[in-house]
Amino acid sequence: MQIVITGIGFRTAFGDLAETWQGLLDDRSAIQLRQPFANLLPLPLALIGSQPQQAIDLTRIVVAEAVRDAGLSLPLLDCGVIIGSSRGCQSAWEKLTSNPSAQPDLINWLDFLPHSPAIETARYIGSRSAVLAPMAACATGIWSLAQAVNLMRSGACERAIAGAVEAPITPLTIAGFSQMGALATNGCYPFDRQREGLVLGEAGAVFMLETVELARSRGAKIYGEILGFGLTNDAYQMCAMDEAGTAAQQAIYQCLQRSQLIPTDINYIHAHGTSTPLNDRHESQLIQQIFPNGVAISSTKGATGHTLGASGAVGVALCLKAIETQILPSCVGLKQPEFDLDLVTTARSTDVNNLLCLSFGFGGQNAAIAIGKVDKLTLLI
Repeated sequence: MQIVITGIGFRTAFGDLAETWQGLLDDRSAIQLRQPFANLLPLPLALIGSQPQQAIDLTRIVVAEAVRDAGLSLPLLDCGVIIGSSRGCQSAWEKLTSNPSAQPDLINWLDFLPHSPAIETARYIGSRSAVLAPMAACATGIWSLAQAVNLMRSGACERAIAGAVEAPITPLTIAGFSQMGALATNGCYPFDRQREGLVLGEAGAVFMLETVELARSRGAKIYGEILGFGLTNDAYQMCAMDEAGTAAQQAIYQCLQRSQLIPTDINYIHAHGTSTPLNDRHESQLIQQIFPNGVAISSTKGATGHTLGASGAVGVALCLKAIETQILPSCVGLKQPEFDLDLVTTARSTDVNNLLCLSFGFGGQNAAIAIGKVDKLTLLI
């Protein structure tokens, strides 16, 4: 079954997808020094607005945009819903537990459960189909798309809305990453010798998925095709990656095999590239092993920050823009590459047909998804 993407809803600290893409082409970063919480020191953060977002509000924005972009009308009764988040409505719970005057709001505690973004999406579009809410740490976005593909291929629906939202800038999240020593104090510089850690960012990226037959029958715009995916787990350690990289390699090989591709077919990899010493070294070794002939690579987290569970979905949206424009986004912030990789240091025009997006999450979650350009001639058959 050929599954294509016909609509995108998107927000980062830059703004919508067009604004984010232009920021990447201009080699700009949306990361700024911010102090959203008076009791915490200022940090570089990638906020969408002047104050931290709420997950449900962000969900409503990107879901409505994806539906409009796909040219669909509500209700969508038979549309599957797969919306994930690694933090969910954590900020709401932190406010409820830290502010006694807010306790009456606990009456609505069901609105703050981890699956709330998915449930809110189903309510908004009027879906009576399956609703899923994946949580796989920083691999959540790709997991969501993979589950949508599985749902459609099972025959449960011909259409699904899938992706991830993340509003992770909360006191607890900042304190946790600070305690781990994972946060940067100056900025985010993936694969750079001077990289010092990640920068938290807010984002939402949601896609309308349809069978190619359904999309063709209604004359929908098609951004690209989901060719395949690979999902594995290290079963090693909660925070650290397995240095052997066996399960991570398996995820990429699974993805390539299901996509009927070989490593030399890939034109570009949107890397996880968190700018932490451990992740970037591990990912670089992984890419060098599987793609010994080289492949163009960049991480966009130097521009958008690390959007945790939404990062894979953000990467997929940017891969679709690369297909549309035939331009590869730069690795913003990179000045002194540490690794022997074909890192895109300025926006690069080239042939872009098959792309790979990678995500690696806490607990050893490994995810890879392949996105392909759809030949317009095949849509006329």
